[in-house]
Amino acid sequence: MDPDTASAPLQPGTLLVAGVELSDGVFDGAVVLLLDVDDSGALGVVLNAYTGIELSGVLPGWDALTTWPHRLFDGGPVSQEGAICLATPVHPTEEPPGWRHLFDRVGLLHLETPLELAAGAYSDLRIFAGYAGWAPGQLQGEVAQGMWHPVAARHADVFDSDPESLWRRVLARQGGELGWLATWTPTPELN
Repeated sequence: MDPDTASAPLQPGTLLVAGVELSDGVFDGAVVLLLDVDDSGALGVVLNAYTGIELSGVLPGWDALTTWPHRLFDGGPVSQEGAICLATPVHPTEEPPGWRHLFDRVGLLHLETPLELAAGAYSDLRIFAGYAGWAPGQLQGEVAQGMWHPVAARHADVFDSDPESLWRRVLARQGGELGWLATWTPTPELN
């Protein structure tokens, strides 16, 4: 398969890397992890944006369990009053209470799980306010227009310690023309 034209299937565990022309003020330079895709649409969380809200202020005690940086991430513009938690169990063969497998070793953790049960049970944990959502067929149309580049996710992408550079690094590892986009500047006229 030619890496310049290849794309990952739209399914849980796929990354959507924003195209360079996507400049809507919401998803510029975004890397979105798809959590669900079916006939009713698609949803995911933005992996590389923070909220301005202190995690300890909205979910006391959970900040100590999160992977660095210990922040509340901006998962997207839909339902920002709600939270989604992604986590990886310490023991790969176990499914701790409140956790549901998603892809690889990553799953969704219900935030009503008692802190005492969550503490020490997860090697990685990240919390997102809100999510990104698409109506049936909408995401497929946006991909066809080049607004998103679907690529395979890695476990490390979800819990990356430097989310602000994730967009460029995910693009760079794709190689070919897609990899070249990692060097994109929004102001080429200044070069």
